[in-house]
Amino acid sequence: MTRCPRIAVIGSANTDLTVFSDAFPRPGETIFGNSFDLGFGGKGANQAVAARRCGADVTMVAKVGNDLFGEATVRNFASMGIDTTHVGVVEGTSSGVAPIFVDSTGQNRIIVVPGANETLQPEDVDRAADALRSADTIILQFEIPLETVYYAVRFAQNHSIRSIVNPAPARPADLAELTAASFFVLNETEAEAISGLPAGTAEEAQACAVALKQKGFGGVIVTLGARGCLYAGPDGVQRIPPFVVKPKDTTGAGDAFIGSFAVFLAEGLSAREALSRANLYAALSTTRVGTQKSFLGRAEFDAEWNAARNL
Repeated sequence: MTRCPRIAVIGSANTDLTVFSDAFPRPGETIFGNSFDLGFGGKGANQAVAARRCGADVTMVAKVGNDLFGEATVRNFASMGIDTTHVGVVEGTSSGVAPIFVDSTGQNRIIVVPGANETLQPEDVDRAADALRSADTIILQFEIPLETVYYAVRFAQNHSIRSIVNPAPARPADLAELTAASFFVLNETEAEAISGLPAGTAEEAQACAVALKQKGFGGVIVTLGARGCLYAGPDGVQRIPPFVVKPKDTTGAGDAFIGSFAVFLAEGLSAREALSRANLYAALSTTRVGTQKSFLGRAEFDAEWNAARNL
């Protein structure tokens, strides 16, 4: 492509409150943690930052509260060059927060309190219409009202814009309202919850992907963590192999995957090539602590990609 990819993210913006400990406490138990980190998060915001770090022009459509977290979130977007024109501030409502607990193996447990994210409505999509119409790809998640997700998918379809829906966290949804999405990207847990089928093995995950593809989606991608990902597309199911790393913190890896995937697609790469690069981008994010601050810049990623291809 001769111009910079343009990505629009309609989604959540949270503040992450991350605790690192050797183990998770049992019910009623108090334990000492090893360290604490406060950072910016929310699936939508994370995906926007990943896309921006990969070199795209990014517009964020979101809501934050009129509090210290909201103010800092807007400043964080602006400091990275993300367009905040359509990040609204809601009076009388807290910003979204996400307490995150990470154990010594890098696995995490997360509780999301949506706050202002719950106030993002279809009208906000309309208000951002001019910016959205210029996007190569619109990215959506399930941390905002589903009616807004449905509306944005229809908006993308009506304007022939590629859309990526990440149904995370998984919750009951009308899949018929989502099948116009170009790509439906979910992890194994979400695949099980949404398809009603087991997804613990690669074979089961493949069956989930096929079942969801048969619902009418253009493409279904099931991420498998350290095992790479599966892509059910027009040519059947393909397994995209992983890149082996030693993880420190897996928080935000799925968002790194989706944000980078959107950029690689917008640059004109095939779905398979874009997915392979997204696998590496996500894997590398797990070698650092935190969410957005673990995402690589484009020059650093390109060097890692070239090195990986030459192994």
